[in-house]
Amino acid sequence: MTATPFAVEEVSIASLHEAILSGRTTCTAIVDAYLARIAAYDKNGPALASILAINPQAREIATRLDDHFAQTGELAGPLHGITVAVKDNYNTTDMPTSGGNVLFKNVVPPVESAVTQRLREAGAIILAKTNMHEWALAGITISSLGGQTRNPYDLTRTPGGSSGGTGAAVAANFATVGLATDTMNSIRSPASANSLVGFRSTKGMVSRAGVIPVSHTQDVTGAITRSVEDAAIMLDVMAGFDPADPATAHGVGHIPHSFTDYLDADGLRDTRIGMLASFFGKDKIHAEVNAVIANALDALRHADATAIEIVDPTLDSDMILRDYDVQAWEFKILFNEYIASLGERAPVKSLRELIASGRYHNPLEAFLVEADTIEAPESDPEYLARLARIERLRERVLLLMAQHNIDALIYPLQKRLVHKIGDPLQSERTGILAGVTGFPAVTVPAGFSPPDADAPLGVPVGLDILARPFDDARLFRIAYAFEQATQVRQPPSTTPPLGS
Repeated sequence: MTATPFAVEEVSIASLHEAILSGRTTCTAIVDAYLARIAAYDKNGPALASILAINPQAREIATRLDDHFAQTGELAGPLHGITVAVKDNYNTTDMPTSGGNVLFKNVVPPVESAVTQRLREAGAIILAKTNMHEWALAGITISSLGGQTRNPYDLTRTPGGSSGGTGAAVAANFATVGLATDTMNSIRSPASANSLVGFRSTKGMVSRAGVIPVSHTQDVTGAITRSVEDAAIMLDVMAGFDPADPATAHGVGHIPHSFTDYLDADGLRDTRIGMLASFFGKDKIHAEVNAVIANALDALRHADATAIEIVDPTLDSDMILRDYDVQAWEFKILFNEYIASLGERAPVKSLRELIASGRYHNPLEAFLVEADTIEAPESDPEYLARLARIERLRERVLLLMAQHNIDALIYPLQKRLVHKIGDPLQSERTGILAGVTGFPAVTVPAGFSPPDADAPLGVPVGLDILARPFDDARLFRIAYAFEQATQVRQPPSTTPPLGS
C-alpha cells in the first residue's frame, strides 16, 4: 500500500483509525509524518530536546501493520498504528533503556516492560524514547544523556517532570500518545505544563514490571495524551493483572469492560466536587494559576456540578512531601535489583558504583548518596513512621470525602506556573497527595496564563482531580465532562504544521 501525506497534528486515536479504515492514510505515512516533525522541531527550530532515540524498526513495524490491513481489511488491535513516545525508564528490547543516564546510553535490556508489551500486542508502534529527569528523581527534566528539555509553549521554561520529554513530545505532536511514570507528580506535572491529560490510575491497576523503579510504595505507570478519550483507550490496554507486579492483584475485579463507557459529556451533572483550599497558593506569584482555576470552577458549576470548598489545614502538600515521601528509603534496593536484572549488560553493578563513577546529573548526588547510606529500611524508625503517616493520610482523605459526600477533590497541580529553566527545583506541586496514597488522579488542561513575549499563548495550567481508590471510571466521567465543557487545549505555536 502506498503511503500518502497525512496531517498528524492534534489527531486522536479514533481519528487516525478512521483515516486508516477509509484509506486516507497508512501506518507508514503516519510514522513518516511524525518523524518529519521530530526532525524539524526537536533538534532544530525550537530544539525541544524531548527525544533521546528513534526506534529504528518503527517504519518496518508500520509496514507490517499496513500489510495486515491490506490482507484482512481489519485493524490489528485497539492501538493499530498508534505511535507512542515512551519515557526512557520503560524497558524496550529493540531500543536502549537509559533512565536518562549517559552510562546507560547503549544498554538494551533483556526483558520488555509489561506495559510496552501490552501496547505492542494491541498494534501500537513504539516510535521513540523520551528524555526524562535522570532516574525520574526530580521535576525539571534534565539528564546527563539528554540535557534540558524545553517547554514548547514557553521555551524559557521546563516541561515539568520527571516525564517532561514525553509531555513536550505529545504536546508538540511528535507522537499520538506517550508513556510516563508517576512517583510523586511525574505523569501529571508534564500534563499540566503542556496542556495535556495525565492519568495516574489507582496503584495496582497497571503493571510496573520492567520499569526502572524508584519506590514500590509510590510508583505508578501511565499515559500522557491530548484528550481524555485517548487516556481511556490507553488504560483499557494497559490495565490488568501481572504476576510480575504483585500490586496488580489488588486491581482484580476493579477493571471495567472499557473505561470509554464512562465518557459522558453530562458526567458532571449532580456530581459533588471538593475544592481543597489548602492546596492553593495565597501569594502574588500564585495569582495567575488561581485565576485559571477560578474559571475552571465556574465551568464545573455551569455543567451542574456542586463545588464545595474544603478547608483542612492538616492537608498541606509541602508537609506531605517533607514528611511522607519514602523514595530515599526504597530507591537503593530497587535500583540494585534492576541493575542485577540487566546482567552483564549493566555498566555499573550497584548504586554505589554509579556514585563512584561521577557519570550522572550532578545535582542528584545528594539524594543518591543519602539513599546509598540506608542499609535496612524495614527496621528504620523514620521509614516505618512515614509508612504509618501514609496510612493515616489515606484514612483522612477518605473520611473527608465521606463527611462532605463528595465524589472527587480538585486543586491546581502546581500552585505557580511551571518553573523557568535554570531553577533547581519544581516547587509547589501538589500531586504528592496521589503519589503517597496511591489514589487515582487525573490532570486535565484548565487554561493558560496571560500571553507574554516568551509564551505567545500563555503558560498552560492543569487541574488535578483525585478520586477514591479504584474509582478510576468515575474519574474518567468527571474529567471528560470537564474537558468537553471547557475545550481549552491549544497546540503550541513553536511547532506548527510543517509547511505552514
